Amino acid sequence: MYVACFPIKNYIFAQPKNRVQKSKKDMLTIKQITEDTDKVIRGLEKKHFANAKETIAQVIELNDKRRNAQNQLDRNLAEVNSISKNIGLLMKEGKKEEAETAKARVAEIKEVSKSLQAEMDQAAEDMQNLLYTIPNVPYDEVPEGVGAEDNEVVKMGGMETELPKDALPHWELAKKYDLIDFDLGVKITGAGFPVYKGQGARLQRALINFFLDEARAAGYEEIMPPTVVNAASGYGTGQLPDKEGQMYHCNLDDLYLIPTAEVPVTNIYRDVILDEKQLPIKNCAYTQCFRREAGSYGKDVRGLNRLHEFSKVELVRIDKPEHSKQSHQEMLDHVEGLLQKLELPYRILRLCGGDMSFTAALCFDFEVYSEAQKRWLEVSSVSNFDTYQANRLKCRYRNADKKTELCHTLNGSALALPRIVAALLENNQTPEGIRIPKALVPYCGFDMIK
Repeated sequence: MYVACFPIKNYIFAQPKNRVQKSKKDMLTIKQITEDTDKVIRGLEKKHFANAKETIAQVIELNDKRRNAQNQLDRNLAEVNSISKNIGLLMKEGKKEEAETAKARVAEIKEVSKSLQAEMDQAAEDMQNLLYTIPNVPYDEVPEGVGAEDNEVVKMGGMETELPKDALPHWELAKKYDLIDFDLGVKITGAGFPVYKGQGARLQRALINFFLDEARAAGYEEIMPPTVVNAASGYGTGQLPDKEGQMYHCNLDDLYLIPTAEVPVTNIYRDVILDEKQLPIKNCAYTQCFRREAGSYGKDVRGLNRLHEFSKVELVRIDKPEHSKQSHQEMLDHVEGLLQKLELPYRILRLCGGDMSFTAALCFDFEVYSEAQKRWLEVSSVSNFDTYQANRLKCRYRNADKKTELCHTLNGSALALPRIVAALLENNQTPEGIRIPKALVPYCGFDMIK
């Protein structure tokens, strides 16, 4: 297959005006929902969120109920304070009967206020739970569409690949060269948990170190986070409740195995107010990742195509709203550079509304071409979440005017290993063995798998 190179730079294009709101514990801010109701609904419909109009209407109704109760509570408090001041004066003036009437009125108001407080708390809780179920609103430049077939290819690049006529898929190459034992993984754990051996294990470690070194060279600080997180962390980045069924859950301790390092690294900044001078924050992390996601059968899940446990290096950025577009572009350029150094044919896709994640406002996928399988394999998603995650996390920064504003959060894989390994094995097979790309040779300690 020959993959032409079309140098389309700055493929994010123009973003809509930044949406910076005062911090609340909402996901989409109430201000966003009430002031841009139609825009929010259109965005949710672009993501094919069911019953968008009805859900947003319900949020507004609950918010009105909460506000009305709060306003009445404020009026009641003011009345109680006013009456209480008069009680003392009435007693001094010997107007005992009037004082007792006033006391009775205070008691009456306090009783009513108890009910109002309960009503307000319930409305706030119901609204909060509802907001947790509403995805982020996509940017205007996100294309309409239902699924992967509607994504836009914005760039292609890479190397021409010529394989022998008897080219093998990676699962057969792994067996031929004793690199990965899928059956042993089934014995030890189950399907989707491969055992890497010999040069296969060394290739894994080489890729991890290569990706981390490249990230550090680009200014990312390495983090080594836990691979289990609490529920608060899952809610903070939006995996809960949306992806609860796809995460491994430790019931006894109510902890979750991470699906990506995005979760623990981004949660470092939960309930944190940063100084503007600290931004952008750039972190990278290597972790094992765990996903229960049920896949289809056949070629989509053969070999390394879909695993339940895999290695990944993740990039996370915390930034100011006005700089997040540039940050996103820098992350895209970084991932593209990795694929170029690995000498793999690749393409970049702008995801349509129906194929985007729950939390993303804008997302680009990177895919590499598997010559032996004759198919494209996703290896990275690079997303801008706008203020959505920061709102859940209460991740803010203090600007030059000493006002606190919500940050923007971004992340992307740089890179996920399984499909990279699959493409490297398949695209570099020769009659003499499997060639290692030049950039990896110093990390592997060998230039050929034999």
